[in-house]
Amino acid sequence: MRSAFRGFTAIEILTAMVVIAVLAAIAIPMWRTHLLRVRRAEARDALTNLQAAQDRYFGRHARYANAAQLAARPPDGLGLPATSAQGLYAITLETTADGLGFLATARAIPRAGQDGDDRCAVFTIDHVGQMAAADSSGADRSADCWH
Repeated sequence: MRSAFRGFTAIEILTAMVVIAVLAAIAIPMWRTHLLRVRRAEARDALTNLQAAQDRYFGRHARYANAAQLAARPPDGLGLPATSAQGLYAITLETTADGLGFLATARAIPRAGQDGDDRCAVFTIDHVGQMAAADSSGADRSADCWH
């Protein structure tokens, strides 16, 4: 009489582990890339909100607010934080000397979760709505990042 052994063989366990490792090697980088892409919306939202606040400020004062007025409450300032909503991007503002132009920039904050995004490292928007983006080497990525 033959007795039946139950359980998995070492080959079956090893095969399952290899399949899991291959799936993880594919899925984890894809998830990381997806997460970086989704979080870019935070920079875009912060900059478009800043542009709208600047337009309101310009309507009241006939000039754009400067960096010192970024956090000041309206009507004397924009009332905006110096970081994006989740704190992934630092927002900076440069205004021309005559107050008739500005450039707002969003850069990933180191160790905030988005600093690994080399493809869309810097976002900018100016007083005429010109949107631009650059990768970590400074190459233009506007078409990829502002979609």
